[in-house]
Amino acid sequence: MSSVVKTNLNPKKLLLSKWTAVSPQNKEKHFLVTKLIAVEPPTSLIETVELEAVHSRRSFLMPWRDLADQRHWLQGWH
Repeated sequence: MSSVVKTNLNPKKLLLSKWTAVSPQNKEKHFLVTKLIAVEPPTSLIETVELEAVHSRRSFLMPWRDLADQRHWLQGWH
C-alpha cells in the first residue's frame, strides 16, 4: 500500500501561488492560482481555487485541498 504525501497548505495564502503538474497534459505544466472562491458568508471559508495554465491561459476550478496531494501537484515551478 502506497502512502499519500500531503503538503500543509494555508488556503488564505494560495492566491498567486505557483504550481507544477506532476503529469502535464497538453503542454500545461505550470499553473498559477488566480482566484480563491469562498462559500457563502459569514464563514467565508475558501473552498475552491481557480488555476490558470501559464502556457495556454486555460483556467479551471478545483478544490484547494487537491493541491496538497504531491502525487498530482508540486508547489512552485519545477
